[in-house]
Amino acid sequence: MAEEGIAGLRVEVLAKRLKVTKGSFYWHFDDRRDLLMAILQHWKEGRLCDIIKQTRAQPGKELAQIYHVIDVYSASRSRRGMMIELAVRDWARRDAEAAAIVAEVDDVRLRCARDLFLACGVPMEEASSRCMLLYAYVFGVSLMIYEKFDSDVVRLKRDIADLIARSQSARPPEAAT
Repeated sequence: MAEEGIAGLRVEVLAKRLKVTKGSFYWHFDDRRDLLMAILQHWKEGRLCDIIKQTRAQPGKELAQIYHVIDVYSASRSRRGMMIELAVRDWARRDAEAAAIVAEVDDVRLRCARDLFLACGVPMEEASSRCMLLYAYVFGVSLMIYEKFDSDVVRLKRDIADLIARSQSARPPEAAT
């Protein structure tokens, strides 16, 4: 999936790479579509589990959790993981079932992030805008090679996190403790 997208997920190719017969493949999956739906379901479950885990905050620690989410998702991510994310999104452009799954994952991602902003006292409209900005940043930065742009990447990421997380009604983590 990471190397070739769904085009690389052909029964013959997979059976050969896994050193199994095509018959063995069909023992586990009815057909290629069944395999693709299983992969999509696995991706969905992994993404939902991860975002729910990352956005769960102890009461009173919501702003710190927002900074944590920004830090975790803007850190150098697995190139392979990002390639899979891109492959799933490319697949969703051409397949209604994949598009529905991606939309569901994106909706949960955005709602979980918005809930953190709401818990910090940010009004609903602003919370919606901030969570959208957070994910635009996370996905954008994961696609960029920006180390040559600014030599102080740590400061740059901290400043961006401050712009996303802080509002007039929210305080930085160090002031919240």
